[in-house]
Amino acid sequence: MAEELDVRDVAAALHVSMGLLLRRLRQVREAGGLSVPETSALARLDRNGPATSSELARVEQISPQSMGATLSALETRGLVTRDPDTRDGRRVVLSVTEAGRQLLRDKRDARTELLAKALADRFTRQELDQLMTAAPLLERLAQCI
Repeated sequence: MAEELDVRDVAAALHVSMGLLLRRLRQVREAGGLSVPETSALARLDRNGPATSSELARVEQISPQSMGATLSALETRGLVTRDPDTRDGRRVVLSVTEAGRQLLRDKRDARTELLAKALADRFTRQELDQLMTAAPLLERLAQCI
């Protein structure tokens, strides 16, 4: 009788393999690359829309001073803009510029190309089919955590 798969073994294997994959992808640097905090703040603004510096600091779990420095660097490069909050004119909200969105697209494209090259060079058609089948499951797993 085949031994049943232990959920903890699956979780451990996924943690190790996905962690390695994410670390490798984060190492991809393109010209004019951003620091990790800059990329994180810019991506969060892109995903979630305009926010204040203090809101970003809270969700990124960094000090308001660190977030202020990060956002200043992004603003200097023309990747974010500061505008008065329409609900409270005393506050300032930050938004991603088109240049910021383009930089994020370029970064994603570079990572996608790296993955595509590795897949094309080192994986069989059957393995590619398995990975394609697993992709929605991994996405669903990410949404459950």
